[in-house]
Amino acid sequence: MTDIFIAAFGVACLIGTLISKPYANASVSQEELTDIEISAKALEIYLKDREDYKKNCPSIKWDQPALDVYKEKLKSQLPENCKK
Repeated sequence: MTDIFIAAFGVACLIGTLISKPYANASVSQEELTDIEISAKALEIYLKDREDYKKNCPSIKWDQPALDVYKEKLKSQLPENCKK
């Protein structure tokens, strides 16, 4: 149930961001983003990592970091040997 809520929140944030800033997919520094944009981007990367891990490398031991780690770094946290 929590995953559904997190995903719904993320989708709502992303849609709002894309509507208000069509260039949101461009590479920007974290300083140029609002808190809601940082949260939305972090959630997007978090969910993508979860999906990619299940699809590409479930045999590798990996504990997904907390969402706060994604907010801080704004990049994938998958192990190097899992990225495609």
